[in-house]
Amino acid sequence: MTMTVDRTAPRDLAREVPARLSLTPKTALAGQLDGAWWPHSRDLAAELPPLAAALAEPWGRITRVTVNPTHWPVVPRMVAVDGRTLHVGWFTEQDPDKLILLSYAIGRWDLLVIPPETAPAAAARLMAAAAIPGSVLTAGVLMANEAAIGRGIRDTARREAAWEGEGGACMSPFGAPMGRSALPLSANGRR
Repeated sequence: MTMTVDRTAPRDLAREVPARLSLTPKTALAGQLDGAWWPHSRDLAAELPPLAAALAEPWGRITRVTVNPTHWPVVPRMVAVDGRTLHVGWFTEQDPDKLILLSYAIGRWDLLVIPPETAPAAAARLMAAAAIPGSVLTAGVLMANEAAIGRGIRDTARREAAWEGEGGACMSPFGAPMGRSALPLSANGRR
């Protein structure tokens, strides 16, 4: 048996695929976040160049990035972007789910960082929520809300699977399937 293994490094993939971004529209409403970024990997050196390139037109030249090192295995001090240097700093006090971008001419932007392993539906919900103008929700709150939504979706799917596995049988309050004859009669004598 022959097996082919794709040994493409995350760094190579990041150069080929554009940054996945959702930005708040230009408005006077200031919120906690300016959008969301969904990187393809946890390789910050590979992920920052496509991000900076994608933001060059709407925001101008990004000169500095800060992250919390919690979710990044390696935080490089500098990253080469289009022949220039992007300085990278880290602060443990910074929200681990947020990336701060700085520019000398333009200012500061805060982006929610969606973990690369996030399911597409969850990432879409997070990207939409982070791009709402004037939102008071922080990156940590958005991630906690999405975790709760994910648990609810999984619980519902598990209950539906149990229902189908039991043939759609009604369950007693004690967790045992009940037959139709065990159902209480309504006021008019029908079940």
